[in-house]
Amino acid sequence: MIDPKDLAHCQEAIRHGSLSFHAASRLLPNKVRDPALALYAFCRLADDEVDLKSDKTASVIDLEKRLSLAYAGRPRDAAADRAFTAIIEEFDMPRTLPEALLEGLAWDAMERRYQSLSDLRSYAARVASTVGAMMAVLMGVRDRDALARACDLGVAMQLTNIARDVGEDAREDRLYLPLDWFEKTGLAPADFLKSPTPSKDVCAMTRRLLAEARPLYDRSEAGISELPLACRPGIFAARHIYAGIGKRVRAQGFDTITTRARTSRSQKLGWLVLSACQAGVSAVAPRSARLHAAPLPEVAFLVDAAARAEASRDHWSAPVIDALTALKARDDALMRSRQRAR
Repeated sequence: MIDPKDLAHCQEAIRHGSLSFHAASRLLPNKVRDPALALYAFCRLADDEVDLKSDKTASVIDLEKRLSLAYAGRPRDAAADRAFTAIIEEFDMPRTLPEALLEGLAWDAMERRYQSLSDLRSYAARVASTVGAMMAVLMGVRDRDALARACDLGVAMQLTNIARDVGEDAREDRLYLPLDWFEKTGLAPADFLKSPTPSKDVCAMTRRLLAEARPLYDRSEAGISELPLACRPGIFAARHIYAGIGKRVRAQGFDTITTRARTSRSQKLGWLVLSACQAGVSAVAPRSARLHAAPLPEVAFLVDAAARAEASRDHWSAPVIDALTALKARDDALMRSRQRAR
């Protein structure tokens, strides 16, 4: 149902905006790859609107309007919006999933920081596991165990991204490492942000993030084996490519402040080949007991939403409304503060 011109626009956006997903998507069957590219293009657009724009509050509010228009069947006149609307209609995409993504972007706009690992997983659930759950819906998967493992993979990927970007985020005055980890070291977050250096304590935190991601990557494989056979190579590839970023971080001593972990084209090719082989093996391997592990508490609401047979389209959930209200209140307070300072 996606217009070919809109799809071509989405493909181009992903080609330049998400190299890892673009590589993994080559292994997906056409009937899944095309809507997946459209999904990622809309998510990429949403992320860039908040990350790259100076007025982040306005960006989030505008995204709220765009999402509402898409669910009303009246998308904004833009390729990504029209393509995403087609996905909603064809796959009955639960509104809770993109709503949760928007909530995570609102947290980013508020420059929210996370006290504990659980708080950080809640953030990862919104900005990454939502995409995993939506991908499962595109593949026709509504089984709760498989959805829980898709959410595991999303959290693992996001923890890897955070580990890779500790220095880059700090230089932009962003901090995702849990605050209680800082408290245990005696290092003040403000001091770290003022002068980010790869100290022993900071490298240990980066190592811990990757240690938290590793079992989630492993557990996600049980869920990948529940996907349609033709879809498995592409998702195995995403799993290996992102885990490969973590391996590069480990190889450079967990220093992601003075250098950025990168994977080569040849490495990606190797992971694509490995993924194709692994998908073949999964077709005959016995089902893993890890498939039935309970979902992380922080992603349970996504599993519940994606498992429903029908999508709710007519309302905003209370958590999203709360996040948007808090963001607007914060923006108004900053404006009043600036006016008083004049």
